[in-house]
Amino acid sequence: MLKIHNTIAREKQVFVPLKPGQVRMYVCGMTVYDYCHLGHARVMVVFDMVSRWLRASGLAVTYVRNITDIDDKIIKRANERGITIQALTEEFITAMNEDADQLGVLRPDIEPRATTHISAMLDMIAALIEKGHAYAAANGDVYYSVNSFAGYGKLSGKSLDDLRAGERVEVDTAKQDPMDFVLWKAAKPGEPSWPSPWGAGRPGWHIECSAMGAQHLGAHFDIHGGGQDLQFPHHENEIAQSEGAHDCSFVNYWMHNGFVRVDDEKMSKSLGNFFTIREVLKQYKAEVVRFFILRAHYRSPLNYSDKHLDDAGQALNRLYTALKNVPAAASTTIDWQDPVCARFRQAMDDDFNTPEALAVLFELANEVNRSKSATAAATLKSLANLLGLLEADAARYLQQPAGASEAQAGHAADAQIEMLIAQRLLAKQQKNYAEADRLRQELLQQGVILEDGAQGTSWRRA
Repeated sequence: MLKIHNTIAREKQVFVPLKPGQVRMYVCGMTVYDYCHLGHARVMVVFDMVSRWLRASGLAVTYVRNITDIDDKIIKRANERGITIQALTEEFITAMNEDADQLGVLRPDIEPRATTHISAMLDMIAALIEKGHAYAAANGDVYYSVNSFAGYGKLSGKSLDDLRAGERVEVDTAKQDPMDFVLWKAAKPGEPSWPSPWGAGRPGWHIECSAMGAQHLGAHFDIHGGGQDLQFPHHENEIAQSEGAHDCSFVNYWMHNGFVRVDDEKMSKSLGNFFTIREVLKQYKAEVVRFFILRAHYRSPLNYSDKHLDDAGQALNRLYTALKNVPAAASTTIDWQDPVCARFRQAMDDDFNTPEALAVLFELANEVNRSKSATAAATLKSLANLLGLLEADAARYLQQPAGASEAQAGHAADAQIEMLIAQRLLAKQQKNYAEADRLRQELLQQGVILEDGAQGTSWRRA
């Protein structure tokens, strides 16, 4: 039985879909005004892993991950660059998809954009006003009244009294309560706007996910996910909006992945300590980054450093080396009755415990190296594929340069390596072993390891 740590319950719970055999999952996606950083990569990889395992478990999954393509940061960045908001967001949506593709992240089933769901947001805001959960203020904004929703704070565990104690009261505010949050922002000169019953304006951030989730998954669905930083206020506000508008439970299971940290601080653009996915992929293979993310449990902090990525690369090489030396058998059917496969499944069913699942893969790799079993190699590859790992040809992966800049010159470098290997073979045939050793050392200094075997000489990058 799959168990998921449910944030709102603060414990692991057996996962029971609302509709047998079906899962509806919504994950908060990216605000597209810049390149994605490793924090975004973790969200993409983690919930890609979750959707893959749900499907591997025989469930029909509808996976929705939204795109925020209108907000203050987007407007500011477009103005700074002197381009339209649409031009800016299209540029970074394309970049986001390129990064995700490299990391082996499968596309969500539905990827709604905020700007194409304005009418759904207006309908929800109107319903909230009618039910006494929201009000139009004198300044043209529409606010949600947190006092109207008795369950406010149930996700984060924060009470309104505690929140107010730490809140600095705004001067000249149109809010009835400092904790009220905006649903609709009145139009400002030079900013994009849409018509509404309360005047021209644009949506607040929180309302978009409530509206898009309801439109594509219904008022009540199975799983809602996102980064830990969204738990409050974003997801708390989503609950208030959705349950206030629809008079029913919003989400059964809340999932939040942990922060990526650098020097014990959360990685974020506001702190200026972030690394974009593109920057990291100049130094490391994309699959190494994916492996690095999955090596930590999704709810734990992920500590970024070159040392940790180097170690992840070496570990992944060990798995690929096992497959290179013992090609996998053709069959890809997983025998879940096999004790090794059963332990992999037990780990994944225990709140997606990828560190334990990866430990099983390394045990399998040791078995492949020891027994030279093509069946064990096939099991290793098939289980890893469920996590989006070991999908490349093993020999080619081990020869692949580490970073994008090296990869661009990869063909030329490969040709040079093959030429030196041929020269070494000729030297050995001529019994010039000193020259053969010199060529081996020359290749080793270039980060190339030669492996002589019955089938000839193969090579891989260190």
